[in-house]
Amino acid sequence: MPPYDARVTATRIEAFSDGVLAIVITIMVLELRVPAGSSWTSLRTILPGLLAYILSFVNVGIYWNNHHHLLKTVERVTGAVLWANLVLLFFLSLLPISTSWMARNHFAALPVAVYGVVLLCAGISYYVLERTIIAAAPGARLETAVGRDPKGIASVVIYAVAVALSVVARWVAFGLYVVVAVMWLVPDRRLAPAPSTPPTNEE
Repeated sequence: MPPYDARVTATRIEAFSDGVLAIVITIMVLELRVPAGSSWTSLRTILPGLLAYILSFVNVGIYWNNHHHLLKTVERVTGAVLWANLVLLFFLSLLPISTSWMARNHFAALPVAVYGVVLLCAGISYYVLERTIIAAAPGARLETAVGRDPKGIASVVIYAVAVALSVVARWVAFGLYVVVAVMWLVPDRRLAPAPSTPPTNEE
């Protein structure tokens, strides 16, 4: 494979990812329905969609925030890093349709499960991106900061449990999705800003 253009840097990856996440949020808010009337009763009809949107918005915000801090630790950009980042963006791009399906069916079991699968795949993808960045520069600051990343692993496990529970206890599953979001509301302090060298690009 030929060498990547020098412009393919962590900064460019971050800019592209920011654009994708901005579009994801825009699509989600456009899926919200306007109340049919001006009464409280008509407002209640959009509450499922609003609740689903809030959770998804928070999740996208969490990924945007932590992704920003994660890429600040990148010291080498490889093809594997680029693809791992694209896989993460792919699963996050599925949030609008899974959010809308769950809301329009008033949190029925299958849509709640599918929503959880999307979150599960996004969580796994973020973990893989993290490991790929570490593999590109062993011993760098990211590896020292996160280690084996027990918080990331715990999130994936909770998502998996929630998906399994959604068949028999959909609101418990939804509650577990909220629990994971609360766990990540505060940006990962392990990735606090620190002086870093400019990333390099390799095959």
